[in-house]
Amino acid sequence: MRQWIYEIEESFRIAFDQILSHKLRSILTALGVIIGILAVTLMGTAINGIDKGFDRSLSLIGYDVLYVQKWPWRRVEEWWVYRNRPKLETDYADALNRKIKNNAASELLTVVPQMSKTRQVSFEGESIENVFIIGTTDTYQLTSSADLSVGRFFTNFESRSGAKICILGSDVVEALFPNINPINQYIKIGKHRFKIIGVYEKQGKFLGLFSLDTQVVIPLLAFQKAFGESRQITLRVKVKDESRVSYAKDELIGLMRQIRGLDFAQENDFTINEQRAFKSTLDPIKAGISIAGLFITGLSLFVGAIGIMNITFVSVKERTKEIGTRKALGAKRRSILLQFLIESTSICLIGGIIGLFISFGATVLINVFFETFPVSFSLELVVVGMVVSTLTGIFSGFAPAYTASKLNPSTALRYE
Repeated sequence: MRQWIYEIEESFRIAFDQILSHKLRSILTALGVIIGILAVTLMGTAINGIDKGFDRSLSLIGYDVLYVQKWPWRRVEEWWVYRNRPKLETDYADALNRKIKNNAASELLTVVPQMSKTRQVSFEGESIENVFIIGTTDTYQLTSSADLSVGRFFTNFESRSGAKICILGSDVVEALFPNINPINQYIKIGKHRFKIIGVYEKQGKFLGLFSLDTQVVIPLLAFQKAFGESRQITLRVKVKDESRVSYAKDELIGLMRQIRGLDFAQENDFTINEQRAFKSTLDPIKAGISIAGLFITGLSLFVGAIGIMNITFVSVKERTKEIGTRKALGAKRRSILLQFLIESTSICLIGGIIGLFISFGATVLINVFFETFPVSFSLELVVVGMVVSTLTGIFSGFAPAYTASKLNPSTALRYE
């Protein structure tokens, strides 16, 4: 055992002496590994970033919320089928809530109607375009994960009376009220005047596409009076238990079919949308990044391994007399093999560490300059980088190390 420990220590000492005496050659040799590890870790951080951003975005619209709508959240081929569907009615929310209340075993908690459109919002000469105006009821907060930073939400009485009051998203407040308390101020939504009673906390962007903070929420009746009743309606349905969303969806489909008066032979003329619809678009993106990353990684590591193998063969040739001397003095084949394997693996590990540092720096810069695309440098990526570097070193160094270990001492000592 002591002999093994001594041989390993001696092999590490010789390997690092060689690396330090040929610094530039060692760094250039490790370049392929650096690029390969950089590709591995950046691919991992990109996929982690997509997952993290996706989960954060879904939490904003609610993991436990179903959306009854006319159109699905996906590309459809037979669009005319969906276009010809009868529109949803706001009264459906009351009908569904009565059925839910009468069923103690229901998987559903509440149903909230919602209408929306985009409009200009202005205050004393300042304006912001394309603000998302939402008309809904006082129970909207039950289906929303957004919290209020100041003020309050409207009451049941205000909702049913169609009071001209509103709650603003943080982007709207920053644009119109940079130095003023917005509470109890009046804004214009299009041509209509509304009193501000609350402000939402900042939520961020959904999938990096559009901001959830550029919105104004008003009572549904006030929305209908201001903008008409012909808008598309969405029914937001809160589920009691997030882990039983699939059961809740089946129940909701049955209740909607009853309300619509559909018999068993008729297809649904509505769509129940949920977060899973987005995964069908996310998975191909992740797969594409993975395939591209693996190809680049594999190519870089292969080129790096060939380079290390070539340099190690050169090193064996340069040190043939040294190998002969060591073997003549009693060094075993395993000691020579171990020496060159440790040397090639050490070069790969140095390349891997440099690649990890560069990748970590790139991750920090991405987080600083691209806040909408959160990436994280995890411990798992460090472990993967080190394992890949070690395996590359063993693979690239084995053939030259084996060749060196088989050299005949007398032949090696006569080598010019």
